[in-house]
Amino acid sequence: VQLVESGGGLVQPGGSLRLSCAASGFTFSSYAMGWFRQAPGKEREFVAAITNWSSGRTSYVNSVKGRFTISRDNAENMVYLEMNSLKPEDTAVYYCNRGSWGLSYSSSGYWGQGTQVTVSS
Repeated sequence: VQLVESGGGLVQPGGSLRLSCAASGFTFSSYAMGWFRQAPGKEREFVAAITNWSSGRTSYVNSVKGRFTISRDNAENMVYLEMNSLKPEDTAVYYCNRGSWGLSYSSSGYWGQGTQVTVSS
């Protein structure tokens, strides 16, 4: 299993970024996928997830609802996180995760290396 994130960077408050995660080594369309983030001195937290179902059901942490959008492209084995109206508190390393979905998203031990997002003026 390999997950490779990209797309992070420095952006001003109110700006936008699109993170990408390239997945390989497993049947991508069979798994739910998620994004997590970890700010300095804090624990890693859930950000968003998407099922592998045809409905493409999604879930978000309250703090990003209405600003972030998760999506996936099963043909390209990619998962994306579109981030708009970014705030300084969104600053963190963002990680892609392969997981599962029962009543909600459950993370697994498969993580990418992370991509740094810094929101600052």
